[in-house]
Amino acid sequence: MDVFLQIVTVGSGVLMTAAILLQQRGASLGAGFGSSGELFTSRRGIDKNLFEFTIIMSVLFVLSILASLLLPSFGA
Repeated sequence: MDVFLQIVTVGSGVLMTAAILLQQRGASLGAGFGSSGELFTSRRGIDKNLFEFTIIMSVLFVLSILASLLLPSFGA
């Protein structure tokens, strides 16, 4: 059980990191200094699917860590 939780934790962490890096920022460096003229729009298509996938992977990551902390270890 411990090995399965470790695999799920590492796998979801890697997939979540990749999904975060694949998302578009939508703002340039100038936006950090207040000179952004962009409008906020709703997510559509692949951008929305990638955003939802990131949320699912983050929830799975947190749940696998909590499960590994709360469940007793069977090997020890």
